[in-house]
Amino acid sequence: MNRATAKHLIERYFQQLTEGCGNGNCTNEFCASSCDFRPLDNNAAAAKALELFKINAKLCPQPSKKEVDTSHPGSSADKSTQLDLKMSDMDLNSTKEDFSDVKKHEKKREQSMENMGASSAATAAAESPHDTGDLCPVTVDIDAVRRVYDKLLSINQVEAALVNALIYLTPNIELDLDYLDVYETNPDYLNIFIIVMENHNLHSPEYLEVAMPQFCKAMSKLPVTALARLSKLWSSYDRHHIRRMMETFQQLITFTVVSNEYDAENLVNDDETVVAATQCLKVVFYASILGGDMDVEHNEEDEDDSESDELTLHELLGEERLYKKGPRIDPLEKELGVRPIDSIKPVIPFEDFVNESLNDVVEMDKDFTFFKVNAETKFSFQSCPFILNVITKNQGLYYDNRIRMYSERRLTALYSMVQGQQPNPYLKLKVRRDHIIDDALVRLEMISMENPSDLKKQLFVEFEGEQGVDEGGVSKEFFQLVLEEIFNLDIGMFTYDNDTKLFWFNSSSLETEAQYTLIGIVLGLAIYNNCILDVHFPMVVYRKLMGKKGTFLDLSDSHPALYQSLKRLLEYTGNVEEDMTLTFQISHTDLFGNPILYDLKEQGDQIPVTKENRQEFVDLYAEYILNNSVERQFRAFKKGFLMVTNESPLKYLFRPEEVELLICGSRKLDFEALEKTTEYDGGYSKDSQIIKDFWETIHSFGEEQKRLFLQFTTGTDRAPVGGLGKLKMIIAKNGSDTDRLPTSHTCFNALLLPEYSSKEKLKERLLKAITYAKGFGML
Repeated sequence: MNRATAKHLIERYFQQLTEGCGNGNCTNEFCASSCDFRPLDNNAAAAKALELFKINAKLCPQPSKKEVDTSHPGSSADKSTQLDLKMSDMDLNSTKEDFSDVKKHEKKREQSMENMGASSAATAAAESPHDTGDLCPVTVDIDAVRRVYDKLLSINQVEAALVNALIYLTPNIELDLDYLDVYETNPDYLNIFIIVMENHNLHSPEYLEVAMPQFCKAMSKLPVTALARLSKLWSSYDRHHIRRMMETFQQLITFTVVSNEYDAENLVNDDETVVAATQCLKVVFYASILGGDMDVEHNEEDEDDSESDELTLHELLGEERLYKKGPRIDPLEKELGVRPIDSIKPVIPFEDFVNESLNDVVEMDKDFTFFKVNAETKFSFQSCPFILNVITKNQGLYYDNRIRMYSERRLTALYSMVQGQQPNPYLKLKVRRDHIIDDALVRLEMISMENPSDLKKQLFVEFEGEQGVDEGGVSKEFFQLVLEEIFNLDIGMFTYDNDTKLFWFNSSSLETEAQYTLIGIVLGLAIYNNCILDVHFPMVVYRKLMGKKGTFLDLSDSHPALYQSLKRLLEYTGNVEEDMTLTFQISHTDLFGNPILYDLKEQGDQIPVTKENRQEFVDLYAEYILNNSVERQFRAFKKGFLMVTNESPLKYLFRPEEVELLICGSRKLDFEALEKTTEYDGGYSKDSQIIKDFWETIHSFGEEQKRLFLQFTTGTDRAPVGGLGKLKMIIAKNGSDTDRLPTSHTCFNALLLPEYSSKEKLKERLLKAITYAKGFGML
């Protein structure tokens, strides 16, 4: 529908409300000819006509020209003209009365700036600082808008006028964007949103109640190209202005959430204000990325994942939406050509975009369904993962993993019925403790070749010759033993830095790629089965897993000594060529300590490093150390990881540092939080004397002793995502006073504690248990 047609329809509604249709028996409740109709004045009729147009209300047949004399003083045309004049007079008088001081100020400012070329200020502001790149440049003088706001907001009466103006303006904007496609015909329509967002009082309660919710709804209806222009423009602002806009949308979300009650029936996903404000916050989020330090290059090549033309069983069962492959691509992200993973340092830290109030009320089981199945009709906050904390996102990942596990069980049952075989709904690994790597490698290699989807079944580990049902604890120990073996320096798969306490891929390792694929599968299985691993990789490993190559900056935590040396080279002010005597040939040692020479460029030993080419030297050096030299090992490692996680929303939802938290857990141990959430069984309670003595003993332990206790009780010395308060440990009574040591069920995070006769004996027995316990002898 074009603008002329919409205007004509609105005029017809207005005429119907003021004149009627001429039918004395009319039953249309929105017609003045109806006997039940209550007369409206012209202002009310104009507002009502707009409302009726939006809902496509019933229109009566239009009266003929003979029935309506447009020259008559009471005609609809005359009324419309009188209404327009009346409103114009009101606006004019109001402007003269309220803003005369502003006009005087602006006139003085213009006169004083004439000799300084003020006439070209707006053009310069539009063309230079506010150019949005390959998109249409913005034609607003931002600095002038800010000066006007500063002056306006110093007048007491103006605030209420601005609030009311925004309330009356936004429905018309929404109408224009919904029905008239106004932005496509006039890109300068975006200036309305630019000017409104320069009001630095938008976060105040006067705006948050009505004006800002309406404004956000209108802004969320902008096409993606317009939102991209906004994001690019705002990325040119300084940190203060970007933060102000971020805080405005955040406060609107928080204000709305705390002002309402949500539950499984009344979802926050259905709150139009929260949804619209979140979508607007996304524009600021990408502006923060664009305005900060970025690296849109240095991307890892995606693994070849060609899809078969054959129908899968999921498709035959009509479940393909739940299990669709390929990462999601945000439309705004695609339009801007930038991803969160491309950000080195955003203007506003990622953590500041998380809204904790919203995270408290999101029903992740429902939100996950919207994310996977009803994305076209229902809003999911997982489509804006920046606003969710890692705990909430981990819940979404948990639902995704569990549904896939359930699906694999169901498919196994179906296949077994057809083929007449015994169903095997779990990923079962039976290993010998003394040959754990060989057994695990053979079994997982067979599975990955014959039926990779089995890796998405729930893991079930059995140690040969040992009793115990795997409720989680046996898997924990399996992961622990595999990692201890693989990261053993005698094997030579990884190198270890004593200063950083981190491992890196050994570029001269003699081990096969299958060994690296195994460790990749183990990391993927840990995420998939919600287990925490004791691995120590630099952050660049997780960045590479998420699709970015290592660069010079990544050397700071993976190879800090080399990073400092290269940094000094870049900052050196003397004669680089003569003083450093470096060439584009580098050397490092292999597994046996023998030197290896490598040319960063062809005939690198003949090319000296100079002040002009030192940046190239540093970039090539980092490229070799972090990418080229370990390409074989890392490619196999990533292949194993993707075997388990390739269909997971992991890459879409999580940043590299959050993936590390998922795999490794947090090293921050809050035993106060653990004490508050611990449950008691077998006759113990939090008021039992031995429990009081127990916690006093635990709190008196040093950091290493606390980690040993955590390892003994839960199978890992790390806290899960969300901290120790999420652990749910159980302390159960295990008899009266005795010389027996405490024992544990790591499957259930349960500590079996005898009721010792004294605090000293409790401490002595507990220390011995946590210091010498190893293996699944813990129970």
